Amino acid sequence: MGIYEELVARGLIAQVTDEEEIRNMVNAGKATFYIGFDCTADSLTAGHFMALTLMKRLQQAGNKPIALIGGGTTMIGDPSGRTDMRKMLTRADIDHNAECFRRQMERFIDFGPGKALMVNNADWLLDLNYVELLREVGACFSVNNMLRAKCYEQRMERGLSFFEFNYMIMQSYDFYYLFQHYDCNMQFGGDDQWSNMLGGTELIRKKLGKDAHAMTITLLTDSHGMKMGKTAGNAVWLDPNKTSPYEFYQYWRNVDDADVLKCIRMLTFLPLEQIDEMAKWEGSQLNRAKEILAFELTSMVHGEEEARKAEASAKALFAGAGEGENIPATELVASDLADGRIDLMTLLVKTGLCTTKSDARRNIQQGGVTVNDEKVTDIGRSFSEDELREGLLIRRGKKNYNKVGFKG
Repeated sequence: MGIYEELVARGLIAQVTDEEEIRNMVNAGKATFYIGFDCTADSLTAGHFMALTLMKRLQQAGNKPIALIGGGTTMIGDPSGRTDMRKMLTRADIDHNAECFRRQMERFIDFGPGKALMVNNADWLLDLNYVELLREVGACFSVNNMLRAKCYEQRMERGLSFFEFNYMIMQSYDFYYLFQHYDCNMQFGGDDQWSNMLGGTELIRKKLGKDAHAMTITLLTDSHGMKMGKTAGNAVWLDPNKTSPYEFYQYWRNVDDADVLKCIRMLTFLPLEQIDEMAKWEGSQLNRAKEILAFELTSMVHGEEEARKAEASAKALFAGAGEGENIPATELVASDLADGRIDLMTLLVKTGLCTTKSDARRNIQQGGVTVNDEKVTDIGRSFSEDELREGLLIRRGKKNYNKVGFKG
């Protein structure tokens, strides 16, 4: 089985432009491909996993990855899947975020000489002259086709700014530039990016001729049923200071039964034969599959030692021990209290176990909250400073914990 066939077997491929040529090229290790990462935060998230592991798989098969840091495109912001405009970041913020991305990507990709590249599209996009750009590539884009693009669909209902409308042209120009300057012949991205990515392929062919070997592959994304990278309204980060190894492990340990085998196929490097055997597992065996998924991915991001610590802490909790060195913890101070006490609804929000007080109220009333292994259904329950000093283990649902203490 070649690497292309493995990608298909793992359920990764959604759409391609030139399948036979792509198959032959990646199987022979002849592809130079890029994936773009806009620097909208100072850490990559679990949602980037598919792209990172794909780059690693293709590199191991002899192909050359280009990690494109979107220092330029982040100045505009991708409107795909958004109902409002992204927050405008400063150039300093974007440069800082780009450096954070670099450090995290090095855990997945070998950037040794000749093996991979990391480039920043700020190096060419920010120096473009607008009139010259319009003359060079503007005629290659049909406004009618752009307005029909899926990436603009949601924004058309709420209002799409001309500022954001340019994003497709910028992303297309990236592929055009990389094709000319880095011999990049292939681009990968999520299937929600199909319109943007086709723009780059068509731009190359219109400017350089129909025989220009520029190809596009899109990967399955959240739109295909798996919502990766978010929990309780918050992102799951790769930075351990933003999402601890234990929290990261628990995120994957808690995926839906219907998604666990999909995640294992797409994101881990376990042999397909082993995964095929796991696909026969049912009932309680799926919990073991989730543990395998969580351990494998936590090892990739945080190292095997941290993965083992997270696994041990999770097992201690589920065994009823209520202890574990990597369990998420919240430390309160005097200013968090009112008249020396704090109510449970506030605690649930402060610990991140619930997103709002309304969410907390609902969970308490439905019997989904325990404190030190005792179910609490009284929405007025509060705790004193002395109780906080002794420590509280708060649980929402079956699998979400937080240890609360007090620093006086």
